[in-house]
Amino acid sequence: MTLDIENPDQLISYLQARGILAPGRSPEAVQTLSGGVSNKTVYVELSDNRRWVIKQCLPKLRVAVDWFSSPERIHREALALTHLPAFTPPGTIPEFVFEDRDLYLLAMRAVPQPHENWKQVLLKGQLQTQHVVQFGTILAGIHRGSHRDMAHLIPLFGDRTFFETLRIEPYYQFTASQLPAAASCIDDLIVDTRAVQHCLVHGDYSPKNILVYQDQLILLDHEVIHIGDPAFDLGFSITHLLSKAHHVAEHRSAFAQAVKLYWSTYKTENSEVINSSEFEKRAVRHVLACMLARVAGRSPLEYLTPEERNRQRDIVLTMMTLPPKTVAGVVDEFITRLGEAEIA
Repeated sequence: MTLDIENPDQLISYLQARGILAPGRSPEAVQTLSGGVSNKTVYVELSDNRRWVIKQCLPKLRVAVDWFSSPERIHREALALTHLPAFTPPGTIPEFVFEDRDLYLLAMRAVPQPHENWKQVLLKGQLQTQHVVQFGTILAGIHRGSHRDMAHLIPLFGDRTFFETLRIEPYYQFTASQLPAAASCIDDLIVDTRAVQHCLVHGDYSPKNILVYQDQLILLDHEVIHIGDPAFDLGFSITHLLSKAHHVAEHRSAFAQAVKLYWSTYKTENSEVINSSEFEKRAVRHVLACMLARVAGRSPLEYLTPEERNRQRDIVLTMMTLPPKTVAGVVDEFITRLGEAEIA
């Protein structure tokens, strides 16, 4: 059987075949959701007030350059939906409904309306302290809680194939091939990252994967989760906040302070994982590599203008020659260099 969940007739027939819908019955609503590059995503509302989001993995991602990853990663996301609630505040992870491994799809309970995507909120310059604190607390909980449960989690999440195909190759290796001046730094970071197996690493921890409902952050999109280097999540997420500081210039100072608050919250909540200054240095290296990847990798940030991408590339390449040792240092230097470049 083949199935395209974005085809309403096929999806309805599938739900009827599973017994979710009675023969001849249709959902109250079916709506294709946009914004993702790695999945087809559809909202379904049933007559008994069940509201689901159904996701189906794509083998070829929807980006300008070729980017492939096995659709079997949907099983990894299903595992994450059932395990992450143990490490996060109640309501942070959508409720798992069912999985179909043969058709590479899963269903989860939809986040109630009204909600907003945090990325879009931030691009409007609307920063709230409580959201930034939650962002740090959630990630710290995942890292701290999973580190305590490694014996159980390694057999489930130890394989890092999807991290390699969705992050190492398209973000780091591809970027290194495009920017030879950064290749040595990125190659060394790849080696160091592969050597760390400390806790669950989300792998896609960014504002675009956060919904805000009644002032609570809800975390989505877990297909890259694996046992690995927690500093990657810090670098990946800080990159998004700093890139928005670049783009939303009138709120640049607020974004810079938000990064520092995010980092301090994470540190306070997660002293078990941050056990040496080397962790922070590695987090800084991930920030710099991810900042380059989001302007020169396979998935550049769509909201940055060509001028902003070039500016970010040039600033980060300069910073890589003598990287800051602290998160605060990388924030301050990036913001300072931004101002100097814009004046010039």
